[in-house]
Amino acid sequence: MASKLLKLASSLTLLVAATLVHAQDIQERTIRFGHLNNTDHPTSWGVKKFAELVAAKSGGKITVKEFASSQLGNELQQQSALQGGVQEMLVASTTSLTGVVKEFGLFDFPFLFSNGQQADAMVDGPLGKMVSAKLADKGIVILGFFDLGFRNVTNSKRPITKGEDLDGLKLRVIPNPVFLETFKTFKANPLPMPFAELYNALESKAVDGQENPYSVILSSKFYEVQKYVSGTNHVYATNPVQISKRFWDKLSPAEHKLLQDAATEAQNYQRTASREAAGKALTELQAKGMTYNALAPAETARMRAEVKPIYEKFSASYDPAVMTLFKTEMERVSKF
Repeated sequence: MASKLLKLASSLTLLVAATLVHAQDIQERTIRFGHLNNTDHPTSWGVKKFAELVAAKSGGKITVKEFASSQLGNELQQQSALQGGVQEMLVASTTSLTGVVKEFGLFDFPFLFSNGQQADAMVDGPLGKMVSAKLADKGIVILGFFDLGFRNVTNSKRPITKGEDLDGLKLRVIPNPVFLETFKTFKANPLPMPFAELYNALESKAVDGQENPYSVILSSKFYEVQKYVSGTNHVYATNPVQISKRFWDKLSPAEHKLLQDAATEAQNYQRTASREAAGKALTELQAKGMTYNALAPAETARMRAEVKPIYEKFSASYDPAVMTLFKTEMERVSKF
C-alpha cells in the first residue's frame, strides 16, 4: 500500500512539475496579425478563430490583435514588416511571396485546380512544405494556408463569356508577373495596383474591372461600382498564414506548438466557412444588381490551353527539384 501511495505521489509531483515548466514556457506576448480584408470577410473569421484558440491554449497569456483592411499597410509593406520583425503575423496571398521565393508563383498558375480540395492537397502536401521551407532564411515561417477561393472577373463594360471578351479591358491585378502574363494572353490591359486603392480606381473608372473571389467582391462592396460578375474561376487563391521568423525564434518550443496547433485548427475552420460563404456571396451580389454569367466548360478548357505557355515560361526559372515534385503532385491532386 505504501509503495502504491509513494508511486502516486511521485507521479503527481512529476505532473505538477511538468505543468509548471509548461506554464513558464508560455510568456505574456502580443501578436499583431494583419490582413487586407474587411472584418466581415472569411479571412477575418479565420484570424478571429486563431485569436480565440491562442487565448484559450495560452491561458490568456498570448493576445492576438487583428488589424484588418490594410491598417498595417498594403500587402508588400506588411510583408516587409514581417521580414524585419516589426510585425508578427500576416495572412495574404501567395502572390506577394513570389518576390521572396519565386516558386510560390506555381500556386498562381491559371486554371491549375478544379476545386478547393485539390488546392488543399497541394499546399498541405510535400510541394507546399518544400516551397514554404525556402522562406526560412528570408525571415518568414508558414503556419498554414487559409482559403480565399476562385478568382473571378468583374467589370463595368460587358459579360466575360470567352477569352476574347477580355480584349482591351483595363483590369486591376495583383502586382505579380504570372497574373500580368495571364491577362496579357487574352489581350486585356492588366494594371498592378495595391488592393487598398482598388475601390476608388473602379469608382473613378481609372480601371474597368478587377478579379477576386466572390466573398472579396461582396465584402469590398465592388457591386456599387461594377455591373458584371463573370465566373471565370481562372485562379484558385490560397492565402499563407505567415509569422515573422525573428519573432518565431524568440519563442519556446511550447509556444511554437501552441501557435502551430492553433493555426492548423483555425485553417480547417476557415476553409469550411470560406467555401460556404462563397456561394452565398454570389447570390447576394446578384441580389444587389450585378449581372452574372458562368463560363461554359468548353470555353474554360480552351482558355486553359491558351495559357499553357505561361507554365513553361515561368517554370523554366524555378528550382528543378520543385518542378519535378510539382508534376508528381499535380497527378496526385487531380484525383481529388
